[in-house]
Amino acid sequence: MRGSTESDAGPAATEAAGEREAAGNADEPTGGADEPTGDSEEHAGGVAQYAEDARRARWAAVGTGALLTCAGLGATLLRSAGAVPALVPAAYALGAAVCALAAVLGARGRTRRALWLLIAGVMIMAIGDQFD
Repeated sequence: MRGSTESDAGPAATEAAGEREAAGNADEPTGGADEPTGDSEEHAGGVAQYAEDARRARWAAVGTGALLTCAGLGATLLRSAGAVPALVPAAYALGAAVCALAAVLGARGRTRRALWLLIAGVMIMAIGDQFD
């Protein structure tokens, strides 16, 4: 029997293993609709965490965009009242418009594009301030 493919455990162990296979391994969960498995609970927790992170990113983009828009419009009004070149208030107004667009995109869930637009809007305002 040394050359056969059966294990050396003996016929009793092989017979018991065959009975477990025939019974369908009743000690293992079947994974049906009534019994949640650990994977689905972990998946649900991951989805909930992802949704919370996405909501937080949207609120951050909207809040930052609104704040920078108000700051840009305020600077536009203050600079246009003074004796500065027309390019300075125009740069602040353009930067404020870009930040407002970023706030709108952030509210719609386009947070990566909103971030880049916020950066661009602040850069436009900073470059316009250099003409003073």
